Amino acid sequence: MEAAMGLMRRMPPRHSETTLSALLSLLPGHASDLLSQVDLPLQVLSDVDSGKKFILCEYNRDADSYRSPWSNKYHPPLEDAPYPSSKLRQMEIEANDIFTVYCEQYYEGGISSVYMWEDDNEGLVACFLVKKDGSKTGQGRRGYLEEGTWDAIHVIEVGPEEEITRYCLTSTVMLSLTTDDVSSGTFSLSGSIRRQMNMNLPVADGHLSNMGKMIEEMEAKLRNSLDQVYFGKTREMVCNLRPPNEVVQMRLPTS
Repeated sequence: MEAAMGLMRRMPPRHSETTLSALLSLLPGHASDLLSQVDLPLQVLSDVDSGKKFILCEYNRDADSYRSPWSNKYHPPLEDAPYPSSKLRQMEIEANDIFTVYCEQYYEGGISSVYMWEDDNEGLVACFLVKKDGSKTGQGRRGYLEEGTWDAIHVIEVGPEEEITRYCLTSTVMLSLTTDDVSSGTFSLSGSIRRQMNMNLPVADGHLSNMGKMIEEMEAKLRNSLDQVYFGKTREMVCNLRPPNEVVQMRLPTS
């Protein structure tokens, strides 16, 4: 199982579904562990009742149906399906409205979904999802990428409500992009990163405010890490292999 998880961490997100399928065939006894621990690129479905798109994941799935955060209905319809309580559902509606604005401001568009449910310890769990298609044919506004996706998964476990409540955030970001330009040629880069954060915060400001601050802080850290690890190292390698013309001219011996 440890070797399988190590392999999944090293595979590009675009190949994760194929790799997971192969691992499930090789390790059928670990199927439940693999399915619960491996994050796959997010998929999207349209809610026919609200006319909005929502993100599919393990946290809004029951059997082969997925619950929409907009209409609170399962697609396809499912009998005896689980639903959040009325109080939690109201918080979920508010969180989706807020996160839609957040997605527009930080991602310049994209699709977001928030799901909430009660846990067994008198607390709650919330899942905040973002999918951004940055390709020329998708939601990319600058037109630089032939293909480009950003999938962000934030799962927050909230302890029993007290004056000071404990929040545990686990965040995963999967990035994949491809360029195909005459000047730069074809270039592909993909990877994923996961981080955790634990905080004890006063509940007086409300759960949504506390969770929003944690997600905002975590996404800033993840973007910086991706910029340094993926883009920074790639830029360094490219510059060493293909230095700019000015550097080449400086290195040439003078006659």
